[in-house]
Formats: sequence, structure tokens, C-alpha cells
Amino acid sequence: MEKLTFYAVSAPEKLDRIGSYLADRLSRDVVRHRTGYVLIAMEALDQLLMACHSQSIKPFVESFLHMVAKLLESGEPKLQVLGTNSFVKFANIEEDTPSYHRRYDFFVSRFSAMCHSYHSDPETRTEIRIAGIRGIQGVVRKTVNDELRATIWEPQHMDKIVPSLLFNMQKIEEVDSRIGPPPSPSAADKEENPAVLAENCFRELLGRASFGNMNNAVRPVFAHLDHHKLWDPNEFAVHCFKIIMYSIQAQYSHHVIQEILGHLDACKKDSPRVRAGIIQVLLEAVAIAAKGSIGPTVLEVFNTLLKHLRLSVEFEANDLQGGSIGSVNLNTSSKDSDEKIVQNAIIQTIGFFGSNLPDYQRSEIMMFIMGKVPVFGTSTHTLDISQLGDLGTRRIQIMLLRSLLMVTSGYKAKTIVTALPGSFLDPLLSPSLMEDYELRQLVLEVMHNLMDRHDNRAKLRGIRIIPDVADLKIKREKICRQDTSFMKKNGQQLYRHIYLGCKEEDNVQKNYELLYTSLALITIELANEEVVIDLIRLAIALQDSAIINEDNLSMFHRCGIMALVAAYLNFVSQMIAVPAFCQHVSKVIEIRTMDAPYFLPEHIFRDKCMLPKSLEKHDKNLYFLTNKIAESLGGSGYSVERLSVPYVPQVTDEDRLSRRKSIVDTVSIQVDILPNSIPSDDVSTRVYPPEL
Repeated sequence: MEKLTFYAVSAPEKLDRIGSYLADRLSRDVVRHRTGYVLIAMEALDQLLMACHSQSIKPFVESFLHMVAKLLESGEPKLQVLGTNSFVKFANIEEDTPSYHRRYDFFVSRFSAMCHSYHSDPETRTEIRIAGIRGIQGVVRKTVNDELRATIWEPQHMDKIVPSLLFNMQKIEEVDSRIGPPPSPSAADKEENPAVLAENCFRELLGRASFGNMNNAVRPVFAHLDHHKLWDPNEFAVHCFKIIMYSIQAQYSHHVIQEILGHLDACKKDSPRVRAGIIQVLLEAVAIAAKGSIGPTVLEVFNTLLKHLRLSVEFEANDLQGGSIGSVNLNTSSKDSDEKIVQNAIIQTIGFFGSNLPDYQRSEIMMFIMGKVPVFGTSTHTLDISQLGDLGTRRIQIMLLRSLLMVTSGYKAKTIVTALPGSFLDPLLSPSLMEDYELRQLVLEVMHNLMDRHDNRAKLRGIRIIPDVADLKIKREKICRQDTSFMKKNGQQLYRHIYLGCKEEDNVQKNYELLYTSLALITIELANEEVVIDLIRLAIALQDSAIINEDNLSMFHRCGIMALVAAYLNFVSQMIAVPAFCQHVSKVIEIRTMDAPYFLPEHIFRDKCMLPKSLEKHDKNLYFLTNKIAESLGGSGYSVERLSVPYVPQVTDEDRLSRRKSIVDTVSIQVDILPNSIPSDDVSTRVYPPEL
């Protein structure tokens, strides 16, 4: 061997003939099953290949590869492994100049087939699979760095390589669903475990993928997961995409996200669990991409997700109708809950994605989602709800508002105008989103997210009489000019929303808590003297509406409104710290504690609270009185003329056309008692006669 090596190195032009002689010998020995001679010939080829690095090695390599191919074609596992080992040694040699005519198609096919070996002996099977994976790794290393010969990235090769690697990775007994990059295996594992070796090779392949080749490497993953039904359960799919996201170059992340969205579109008719599995994979991919570049796909992600949200609600509505019209369908309820899994997965993804965006992009997304919410009088929303019916429309409204709630969480705007521009506030406060107690809760929570710029909301949680508001250590700043002008322009709209929200007959305790928090947050974030007076007028009007009860509310709801007014006036009186006002409020609360505990939040929202038969016989000391409040505030320099004007909600065109009971009648009653002397500015509404 030494003499042969010396001869080949001294006379490299003879290498070609040496190679073809050895190749002929080896071919004969393989056919005649002379394994010993095969090993000797292969050893000789290996050593010559390692020793000679001159230009004339090219023809010798052809003979060498021809021999490796012969070994891989033989049915002998031992020879297949021998051929693979020789190929791997060759793959690690760096050639000075690339060889453009050499193709590796045969090796890709052969190594991929070895990866799927089903040999009867488990040890031999593992050995062949490991050899196949190492062979693929060799082909990748040999070809991947040559820009001019990027054949390995062609779909026909990737469609063999990627599934072979995934097939072996699947054999990992325990799949990690940890957050963070999947762990790197130890050196001993790499050699013996096909799963670990395949995963390493997969990482290497993805790490070398360039912008143009990325899709060819990722698409076969979808085909494999579809074919083996690995979206439900989706642990392995999540594992694969974590590896993909951590292995590729960060600037290509959005490419993978686009591919997942494309696949979601392609699977829109699949079972709910499959779609939920794909969406959860998207969530994991987004979680990793959000730390780097998400690229230009932001709106596309939201658009696709919202489209699938609508489809899911549509399927759910159709199933419900099908279930109720036809015979009793036992699968309906399970399918129904499966659709809910899809919807929750979408909302979670939207929320996670939204909360990782910078503020300027987040406000765009808020507008984008709000634009999709079906509300009365706007034809701008681009979600087609013609197929949904009332129940489906309500469901989609709830889903979109839940998405919006997640996106707005943690959003901090310098001024309230940036957080709540008119184009966002109008549809948000639309009566179409007051049809149902759950919708109203979501609307208020979204408003709280955007209003609460100093994180005071947690301190105001629940509805109670706070003995000393100073203990809450509420953070606030001086009201800026933009916030004042926002309240001049939109204050009436906010008051009206709260006023009408209090008078809904399907309110539950949470609604009253959120309405109380809304009043408190407006007081903290947006209230100058004028706004404080308006809020007190609003509270008194609510108290009056509970006493007069034109809306025929139940006794629980009337007491709920009384309790809300008590809690709020207690809060506002301490916030503006006018002693006489505080005194009046605490006196009324004291009398209520003794004589009418059901007018206080601590009692009325308990499970077994005794309710009064009627409110007519109650002593006026139980109520907050406008003249007392006006007197106390007037003494501290507040302009209290407007307190004597009862608060009347603005009438909008929507009131007259919507299906909800119109508030116009209430307005016309209250208008009679408005004093004529007051300038028209102070009359907060222009009154329309009731129409049929």
C-alpha cells in the first residue's frame, strides 16, 4: 500500500488507470461475494483518495464513486455501510475546483432508501439507517456550498432527503415541547442514535439554506406531517418547526411563517383539530420569529388568521343548524368544542403576535382588527358574515374583540388620542356591540387596556366602597391639552356608553365591576374639573334611572346601579378631596349600611342578598342629592351650574335605526325639565322627536 501510494503521488497521471483497475477488480469481487478482497480494494481506494490532492484526481474520483455506488447497490448491509463510510470520507475532502459534471442523484436516492430500512434484525436496521443519514449528511456537505451547482436544493432531491430525516427524527421517544431552542445532543448520542443524527443533519441542512432555497427545504416537511397525520397531536410538528426556526438565518423567519399560513389556507377544509395543530405550530414559529425579524408579513398573518376565525365560526354555526334541523347528531357537540379549540388557538396566536409588535405597528393592527368587527352602519368590515346569521355574527364579534383585547394588552400610548382615535372609538362604542353582556364586557376591557396608562387597574379591581383611596397609591399625571380636547370631543360618547351599559337587563356582576372601573379610570386619566362635574351628573342620572325605573329593570339590577353609583361617588369624592362632598357621600353610605345594605356593592353582589320589594318608600337620606353635592363643590370653587341640568345621553342615528329599544323616548321626557336659561352648549344633546 505504501509503495502504491508513493507511486500514485509521484506520478499522478497514472491515478486514472490505477482507479479503473481497482474498480474492475472490486466489481468482480462484489459479484462473487469475495468480501475480504472487497474490503482490501476499498481500503486502497480510500487511502489513495486521502493521499492525492492534485488536479488529476478528478478521473480517479469517478472510478471511486462508481465503486461506492456498486457497494450501496449490493444487498449486503456490511458492504452498504462500508460504501457509506468511504463516501463520508470523500465528502470531507475539500476540492480546489468544483466538478460541474458530477451528479449525486443516485446517492441521494440510495441513502434516502437506507434511511427507511426495514431489515429484520433491529441492530442491522439501526446500522443501515445511521449509514443512510450519514450518507445524506455527506451529500449535503459536498454539494451545498457550491453556488453554481445547487442541484441538491431541487425539489426532487429535497422531497427524498427531508422526509428521510423526519422519518428517523420521529423515532425520538420523548419529544420536547419546551420553550427555547431544542437541546443539542451529546457526542456519544450522535453516533449511535438515528433520531439524534437525523436531527443534527436536518439542522445543518437548514443552516445552509439560502433565501432562494428555503421553500424547497420547508415544503416537504408539510407533506410529511400531512401524510403521517402528525398535526393532531402536534408535538412532533411543533418540535420540527422549532428546529427549523432556530436553524435558519433569522432574516428568513418570515418566509417560514408565510409557508405555514399558505398550508393553513390549503387545509381550511380539514378537521378542526388539524387546523388547530397548524395554528399552534404557527404560534410557536411566531414566538421565535418575534424576537428577530417578522418581515413584511405582519398584516398577512392577521388577515389569514381572521379569515380562518370567520371560517371556523361559520363551520360551527352550520354544524349547530345541521344538528338542530336533522336528527340528533351526537358528533355535533364534540365538533363544536373542536371548533372552539381552533378559535382559541387563533386568538392566542393573534394576541401573542400583536403583543410582540412595536407600538406603531400595534396600533395599525388594532385598527385592522376593529375594521373587521361587524358593527351596524359600517360596510367597511371585510369579513363576509352573510352566511353566519345572528348567532354566528355575535360569535365572530366576541372572537374579534377577544383578539383585540390580547393585542391591546400592555399597549401604552403617550396621549389618549393615539390610543383611541375616532375611527377606532366609534365602532368600538357602537350599540351593535352592546347586544349582549359578554360583548359589553369585552368592549370595556379593551377600553381599559388603552386608557390605563399608569397601571392603576389592578388596584381598582372589583367593586367596593374604598375606605381610604389614598391607600391605593394611585399614579396619575397632570391632564395634558390633547387629553382635555379628547374629552371635549368624545366625552359624551363615553358617558353615553356607560349610561346605557348600566341599564341593560342582562348585566351580571362583572359588568358592574367593569363599568365602575371605567368611571374610575376616566377620573384618574382624563378628568379636569369640567369632566368631574359631568361624571357626577352621569352618576346622579344613573341613580335617578334606578329609582324611576322606566326600563322595567329587575330589583337586582336597580340595586346594582345604586351600588355602582355609591362606589363611584365614594371614589371620586376622595380623588378630588373636597371635604364637604366626602362628608355627604360617607353619610349616605353610613345610613345605607344600617338601613339599606342592598344599595352597597359589598352586599348586593353576594349570593343571598335580601332585596327590597320597592324603592318608592325609601327615605331620601339614602340617596345622593344633587343640591347637597352642588353646595359642597360650589364652596370649593367648582362651577356647579351644570349639575342642575340632568344628564341626558346623546341620541345617534344608530339608535333610531337599530333593533334595540330606542332611548329617544327617555330623552323626550327628560327634556321638559331642562331650564331654558342655560346656553345651548350646556345641553349635551340635540333632541329629536320620537319617530314610529
